Amino acid sequence: MTKEKTAENAAQDKTPQAGREPYAEGKPYADAQPRRKAKIMETALRDAHQSLFATRMRTSDMIPILEKMDEVGYHSLEMWGGATFDSCMRFLDEDPWERLRTVRRHIKKAKLQMLLRGQNLVGYRHYADDVVREFVKRAVGNGIDIVRVFDALNDLRNMEIAADQVKKEGAHLQMCISYTLSPVHTLDAFSELARRMAQMGADSIAVKDMAGLLNPVDCKSLVMAVKEKTGLPIQLHSHYTSGLASMTYYAGLEAGADIVDTAISPLSMGTSQPPTESLVAALAGGELDTGIRLENLVPVAEYFKNVRERYSHLIADIGGVDINILRYQIPGGMYSNLVNQLREQKSLDKLEDVMNEIPVVRKAMGYPPLVTPTSQIVGTQATLNVLTGQRWKVIPKEVKQYFLGYYGTAPAPLDPEVQKLAIGDEAPITCRPGEKIAPEMEDARKASATWGLQPEDALTWIMFPQVAKDFLPKKYARSVKRDIGLGEFVDAAAYAV
Repeated sequence: MTKEKTAENAAQDKTPQAGREPYAEGKPYADAQPRRKAKIMETALRDAHQSLFATRMRTSDMIPILEKMDEVGYHSLEMWGGATFDSCMRFLDEDPWERLRTVRRHIKKAKLQMLLRGQNLVGYRHYADDVVREFVKRAVGNGIDIVRVFDALNDLRNMEIAADQVKKEGAHLQMCISYTLSPVHTLDAFSELARRMAQMGADSIAVKDMAGLLNPVDCKSLVMAVKEKTGLPIQLHSHYTSGLASMTYYAGLEAGADIVDTAISPLSMGTSQPPTESLVAALAGGELDTGIRLENLVPVAEYFKNVRERYSHLIADIGGVDINILRYQIPGGMYSNLVNQLREQKSLDKLEDVMNEIPVVRKAMGYPPLVTPTSQIVGTQATLNVLTGQRWKVIPKEVKQYFLGYYGTAPAPLDPEVQKLAIGDEAPITCRPGEKIAPEMEDARKASATWGLQPEDALTWIMFPQVAKDFLPKKYARSVKRDIGLGEFVDAAAYAV
């Protein structure tokens, strides 16, 4: 390059650029267009405590801080779905629907977000189409603004009814890619999946990295590919177990992602999400500045520091980064569950064998992403293979149902020999699994009529019938005692209308 050319380029560098304000001494160029601001979804009210202390946070521990959280400037607060529904009733004796209504009353500015397992909703099996539609209708009606819909197999057929109903209710439909590593989960496959989600009406795309496996390099490529295919906003979700998540978020945001899921610092890291304050500080003053002020996060952090102490007996400390997540490429929760199961069987010495068996089972089952319920299905089969000393000697009902197609279509072809062992001569279904389930709402309304005083109670009954049988009578007995001021038990059924 000649000296003359270099000087010419230097002179050009000092001229105002198209689309920018004129250069002023001591000030950088100012973009004519607004800066692209990174947005934050706070997970403290759902996934953070689900990840750290088994979804045990009570609604009463949320209420005092809600209005301060509403002033922070969060894009959204994740506070419902996932395991919260089950845990509210089973362990906390709370109505999950009332939690949603309560939080909605206190949150006026931030959007409320939930996680929905497609045709599984918030339960552990597929439900009939009429149940899916009714659940979405009631969730949005009670206060949910954004519904994140995912499927364990990334089978869009298992997401289509929920997605359609979210659009009909006028809520924001966020369709979700369950991220995993395998020979068939390629960049092209994920970006094509996102393209099809956009065609289904998705308002945004989430990348759900449930195991913390997504590294910064791959995240950058994935975000750029999805943006190119869809042009939709992209939200990143990861867990800190492997130690990669903060770096992955930063790389993803620089590549074009719009929103990231973080947890306020006392409820962050470990098996939870990256800390909110750290990311806000990392982006401050730059192109992606969140607009959130750290001083507004201080009271939120101080409050949840005290909350964490109240639940400290439930927290499993992984001691920083869990290298096993990177070694075995499985979610942290799946790893800890397998450890507990083997300990109960007095077979903890078999852990390494089970870990090595998981890839074998997963390959035979067509490389399913390891997230509820497939993580439990694969983990259980791998454990049985090891403990019995013979692969596929014992095959649980759920594994048979998987090979029959009742969970959906696997990402890759199934091992035909293993499938034969599991289902014999029975023919797998080829239709959408939800089509095989008869309508359920009417029967549920009748079954729950004695105690079901609200339309949502029938949905509670369908998803967790054994829990609901005990929970609903107690709930309304308490309500009647409170309303009429009686100190003794009152038969709430007598007041049903």
